[in-house]
Amino acid sequence: MTITIEDLRVLTLPLELSALLFLVLIADIATSSVRGKTFTGWLTFWGLCVVFGLTFVSPVAGEAFGGRFRADTWTLFMTRWFIVAGAVVTLGGIDRIRRMASRRQGEYNLLLLFSLLGMVLLIGALDLILLLLCFELSSIPLFVMAAIEKRKGQEFKLMLTAEGAIKFFLVGVVSTPIALLGLALIMGMVGDSSIAALDGATTSPLLKVGLLLLLSGMGFKLGVVPFHMWVPDTYQSAPAPFVAFLSTAPKVTALVALARILVSGLQNRSELWTPAVTTLCVGTLVMGNFWALGQRSTKRLLAYSGIGHIGYFMMALLVGDNTGMAMFLFYVVAYLLTNIGTFLVVEAVCGRSEDESIDVFAGLSRRSPWLAMSMLLFLLSLAGIPFVVGFWAKLYVFIAAWRAGYSWLVVTGALLAIVALYYYLQIARVMYMNEPKVKDPIAVKPSLAAGVLICLLGIVGYGAYPRPLLESARAAADAFMQTRSATVSVSLR
Repeated sequence: MTITIEDLRVLTLPLELSALLFLVLIADIATSSVRGKTFTGWLTFWGLCVVFGLTFVSPVAGEAFGGRFRADTWTLFMTRWFIVAGAVVTLGGIDRIRRMASRRQGEYNLLLLFSLLGMVLLIGALDLILLLLCFELSSIPLFVMAAIEKRKGQEFKLMLTAEGAIKFFLVGVVSTPIALLGLALIMGMVGDSSIAALDGATTSPLLKVGLLLLLSGMGFKLGVVPFHMWVPDTYQSAPAPFVAFLSTAPKVTALVALARILVSGLQNRSELWTPAVTTLCVGTLVMGNFWALGQRSTKRLLAYSGIGHIGYFMMALLVGDNTGMAMFLFYVVAYLLTNIGTFLVVEAVCGRSEDESIDVFAGLSRRSPWLAMSMLLFLLSLAGIPFVVGFWAKLYVFIAAWRAGYSWLVVTGALLAIVALYYYLQIARVMYMNEPKVKDPIAVKPSLAAGVLICLLGIVGYGAYPRPLLESARAAADAFMQTRSATVSVSLR
């Protein structure tokens, strides 16, 4: 296939990320000192800020590679927020990676950029083969990042890191062939790799099997029940700044891939996938929230909390129309800002300690009032309490699901939100009502504090005035749904 100037123009944003990746690679090769390696982290952060700014200067639209890739308002919206997630996580993790992986800082930042590149390409993919390739490009670097730290003199933590990384890797390499087999069966029954061609698929047993395999493979990557077994161990063992990234952007990427196939490609065949997705949604909501109740490890509690939140994402996907996708996108932004901020606070409080239990937060309001306030607001946003952005996110998803006829699912989600509030307030109670075990103030590095502050301003700002975000989410959702009428046809023969 010939690559034209028009193709390159449409791929402007991925090419800008590729250029940044190349610069970071050169900087890493050119430096050997720890200070020089730390520079790659700052280069990655400021480079992502520049790319983010360029999305407002030269937004692009069009199709590339014969219609296999499309750039529009949808891709622009998602790209901006993926870049924000990558930039904030990079900023918040600079000190942690310098301390625990001093000679591998450049590799860490390169892996993060490779993962971001895969995400940015995936959100515009209109071809099943390209979709899977981009998804793997975004996923494979995460396996290495999960095991990037080397802890001298902390053998137990080293073993824990290795165990979590191996579980994450094994689940990843098992789930990919399952999803690939599902896609192969779907393409075989449709006779085409174009997502637009799925709209004309005829119901058959092989198509149903293919969809079940695809949902199973993606379920492993999302960590939905019953494919969640790797999530708590990986979250507990990996560095908190990386978990802030792993728990948000990659999961949203998997949800976007499902949305592209199910909502955009198979909306007229929703009876094939709605029962399975509904079952996964309910199981994930119920089990994720109830398993979080008995957790004493902060990271494991947030891991099960994250599993529960995937259920709300899937509720929005079940709606399957413009409103549902708009609420899905709003929830994406709310979750990115809230969860990244939460894990960065965990890093600030527990980063230099081997103890990551809830008790470490005892008396945090006296040791660091601003960190305690930040954590409280993040927890309230996760719980969906007024008036931070998480409240609007849950409310909008509930409204869309209720109007679509899922009233029983809305009631279930609302009741489980009360359960979630209980275990979130356990941390708040410890912060404000317990006596601190250590009375020394918590010293927070400026880069980490800046990352927390960015997320805090985001959840408070959009909580106070959600309209701009809601309008941009609606415009992006409209662009996403318009791709259903695409006439792209890429024959397998």
